[in-house]
Amino acid sequence: MATKTSPSEIELTDKRLLNVIQRAFPLVQRPYAHIGEELGISEDDVIRRISNLKDKNIVRQISAIFDTRRLGYKTTLVAMRIPNETLDAGAQIINEHPGVSHNYERNGYFNLWFTVAVPPDGDLEETVAGMAERTGAESYRLMPTIKFFKIGVNFDMITEEGASNDYYSPDGLNQAGNEGWNKAQEITEEDKEVIRELQEDVPLEPDPFTPMAERIGLTLDELFETAKSFEERGLMRRFSAVLHHRRAGFSSNAMAVWKVPSERSVEVGNKMAQSKWVTHCYERPTFPDWEYTHFTMIHATTQRQCEEVAKEISEATEIDDYKLLYSTREFKKTRVRYFV
Repeated sequence: MATKTSPSEIELTDKRLLNVIQRAFPLVQRPYAHIGEELGISEDDVIRRISNLKDKNIVRQISAIFDTRRLGYKTTLVAMRIPNETLDAGAQIINEHPGVSHNYERNGYFNLWFTVAVPPDGDLEETVAGMAERTGAESYRLMPTIKFFKIGVNFDMITEEGASNDYYSPDGLNQAGNEGWNKAQEITEEDKEVIRELQEDVPLEPDPFTPMAERIGLTLDELFETAKSFEERGLMRRFSAVLHHRRAGFSSNAMAVWKVPSERSVEVGNKMAQSKWVTHCYERPTFPDWEYTHFTMIHATTQRQCEEVAKEISEATEIDDYKLLYSTREFKKTRVRYFV
């Protein structure tokens, strides 16, 4: 598990910088100079500060954030139960798969929760069955997304609160008559070349995008125009920094699971998504041994804050059958690298 940091240990200018680059990293020729102008500091100071924040593992990466399903990849959340004495070894086996982006130990019957993605020609069920066999899992459940209400990971480093107010609703469930628009798009070979570049961590140098454009035979303007078109097509959610939330001070990570009547699925999902503390909100399938339909990720500085947020959501939705599953260890958190 990563070392915890208190937000009070981070300089105010660094907090302001983190707020800016989480929201959106500028796609311009000299992005660090652009950020410096906004903060009233020099380009060199911006680069130095981000480098320091990366050394402390507060900033994980600055790159494009793509929509897995829009790219044609298949993905699912997996809940797995592995004997405690072999959990560490089992988690490392899971981590070997390049499509595993998140892997956590959580309290409860299912003690290992991870997300896995496979290319368009891959087989999710076969992949997970192989993992279960190799790890000696006692049981497992595939929990793919049925409805995707929200993704909006954002933390206000100054107020030490969740800041997921502006968010991406991949299935358009927050828009009347727009359910289910989020389907795989046709991806050209030219698109793939740009995706391979934009998914990599932005170098800490004054003009980081020019070498990217040159490698794929584009001008800088063409690279930025393609990135803009990716956003318009729903392929790219945004271009921004991703923080290591524990190192940034948001050390309590609760996956709240809720039992929601089917006739209230969209209504309740949208209410849950409106909480600034909720970074992800999904509906997933149920099983005889798992009756919880809705999943909300809550990140806060304390466990007590997570409990208060869940209570507020419960009161707002009138859903009182829920559990908070806390991550006790983080085995892996990274980006899936597409078309490599």
